[in-house]
Amino acid sequence: MLMHKKVVQGVLVLGWLIWSLPAMGEGEHSSHEGKQMSQESVKHGGGKAGKHGGHSYGHRRGPPTDIPAHIKERLDPDGTKVNLNRSLIGVKGIKILAEMPELKNVKSLALQGNKLGDEGVRILAESETFKHTEKLSLWGNDISAHGARMIAESPNMKNLKELKLTRNRIGDEGVEALAASENSIALTFMDLSANEISDRGALAIANSPRFANLKTLDLYNNRISTEGMKALLQSKNLQSLEMLILVRNEIDIEKADELAKNQSLPSLKRLELN
Repeated sequence: MLMHKKVVQGVLVLGWLIWSLPAMGEGEHSSHEGKQMSQESVKHGGGKAGKHGGHSYGHRRGPPTDIPAHIKERLDPDGTKVNLNRSLIGVKGIKILAEMPELKNVKSLALQGNKLGDEGVRILAESETFKHTEKLSLWGNDISAHGARMIAESPNMKNLKELKLTRNRIGDEGVEALAASENSIALTFMDLSANEISDRGALAIANSPRFANLKTLDLYNNRISTEGMKALLQSKNLQSLEMLILVRNEIDIEKADELAKNQSLPSLKRLELN
C-alpha cells in the first residue's frame, strides 16, 4: 500500500490530463473539475467507480417538449438503464417517469441536473417503479437533508449499491439519516461531494455498521477537518473501503500524512487529499 506524501500531496498535471480526458466524454459520474490527482490515482484509472456506462449527452437549455418520448429515447434497449442527465425534466418529469411501466425493471437511474428538489425525491422514493434500482445518481438537484432522509426511509430503495448525491446540500443531518438506514447496507459506492458535511457527518459514517460493504467513499469539497479524517481512517466499520477521497476539505496535511501511515482500514488502496 502506497501511503507516503506522493499520494497525499502529489500533483501530476500531465497524468491528470491523461486521466481526465476519457471521463469528460462519458457524461455521467465524471470526476470533479480541478481535482488534483496523484501518480497512484492515474495508475488506478481514477474516476471510473460508479459509472452508468456509455451515455454521453450535451447540456440542455430547457425541458424536452415531449417528456415521455424523451425518456424512452434515453432508456437502454434492455430496459435496465435510463440516463436523463441534464434533461431538466423537473418535478413534472419525475411524476411521468414514476408512472411509466417501461421503467419497471430499471436498475440504473441517472438524474443529474434535473431540478428535482426534495419534492422530486419524494416522488422517486415513494414510487414502486424504482424498487429494483441499484445505481442512483442525483447530482446537482438542490436536495436537502429532508430529501436524503426520504431516500434513507424509502421501502423502495433497499437495493441501492451506488448512490451519488454530489453537489446538493444534505449536510450532516442527511448523512446521519443515511448512516442509520437499512437502505445503506448494500452500498458499495457513495459520493457525497460538495454537501456541506463537517466532522459530525464524517463521524456518522465512521460509526455506522451499515457501511460495512462500502468500497468507495467520495467526500470531496466538504468541511471535514483532520479529526473527521482520523475517525474515518480508524473506523472499525469501514472494513471493505478501498478508496477514500477527501480532496478540498479542512485537513492539516502534515497531520494527515501521519494518520495515513497509521490508518487501520484493511482494504484501503487509495487515499486522495489536498
